[in-house]
This record gives sequence, structure tokens and C-alpha cells, in this order.
Amino acid sequence: MANNKSAIKRWHQSLKRRDRNRSTRTAARSAIRRLRETAAAGDPEATKTALSEAYSALDTAAKKGSIHTGKADRTKRRLAALVTRSAP
Repeated sequence: MANNKSAIKRWHQSLKRRDRNRSTRTAARSAIRRLRETAAAGDPEATKTALSEAYSALDTAAKKGSIHTGKADRTKRRLAALVTRSAP
């Protein structure tokens, strides 16, 4: 536990930031999971929509600093390859 006033304040800030980051990361992971499920099902229209939602969730998480920008780009690249492979 923190010992002085400024360290206590930083600790409280980190708890708030952790909750905020956790929610955006969870939203991104959920969007990725939905994309993988629709790609496995083979519906091209739903896959296209899910890909757009996953891109948006990853960009939002990267913009807010919840994940690194490079990780978001790498994940988007891999998801695009997944959609290309699953296309009939």
C-alpha cells in the first residue's frame, strides 16, 4: 500500500484506469470472438459486418491506450487474413 498522499492518489487513479482499460479490452476481445464465430459459420454478409465492428473496437482500444497501436494493427491484419481464408 502507498505511504504518502501523492502515492495514494496515483494508486486510486490506476484503479480507475484499470477498470476503464479492462472494459475497452473486453469489448475488443468480444468483437474478435464474434467475428471468428461468424467466419466459421460461413455467412459472408455477417462476417463483413463483424469485421467492421472488430476493426472499430480495436481502433478504439488503441486510441484510448488500452492496447498498443501495433497490437491493434497486427490483430486487424490477422483477422483480415482469416476472413479471406474463410471466404467461399
